[in-house]
Amino acid sequence: MTVLSTHAQDVGLSFSYFIPRNGYFSTPISPFSFRGLGVSLNRFVALETGISLYRMSGMNMLDLPFSTKDPLLGPNFTLFVPAELVLEFKGKQAEFDIKGGGFAFYGFDQKLNLGNFDRAIRLHESWDVANSDLNFENNPGFGFLAGVEFTVPVTRQFSLSLEINYLMGTAKFPLRGSYTGGTTVNGLETIDVDYKDAKVDFTGLEFSIGVTFGSGR
Repeated sequence: MTVLSTHAQDVGLSFSYFIPRNGYFSTPISPFSFRGLGVSLNRFVALETGISLYRMSGMNMLDLPFSTKDPLLGPNFTLFVPAELVLEFKGKQAEFDIKGGGFAFYGFDQKLNLGNFDRAIRLHESWDVANSDLNFENNPGFGFLAGVEFTVPVTRQFSLSLEINYLMGTAKFPLRGSYTGGTTVNGLETIDVDYKDAKVDFTGLEFSIGVTFGSGR
């Protein structure tokens, strides 16, 4: 996927990806991703923002009575907006940037992965079978990010860059409903649930490889 990136007089393209914790490999949707939009405050400090529309293949959840390494949400679309302070260390042969800040995100067209939910409940209850019937309340989320970017000029006209960010955020995602299950010995039972503290786990690594043209840094 391509992501347009601009900074001062820079214009470029990059391939970006997100690997969520206990989730599935995800990619942004081109051309709805614009990153690295910002302004230089001085030679060493800049502010950057942007927006990306991700197609999340699968995300996990926190603060449930049980845990699983299988994603419980997705696929869905997630709008991601970072705000970063960038420290720029420029040399003759390369540039190294340290980035930190926060981000907001909102997932829409949300879906529960009921297959993974049922497996997690079955293990949690030590049942032979389980079938869940759950509803959710979607909310925007917020988090923090930190990362680095390494840029190497190839010619005076363009440079190659590698960027890695660590993201850590959550969004309230309360679940209500019930699940039915049991064992062949004890039969079936239905349990009502109210997971009011459940959250989307937006934790993982985002990385990109790009080309920047007409660098003004």
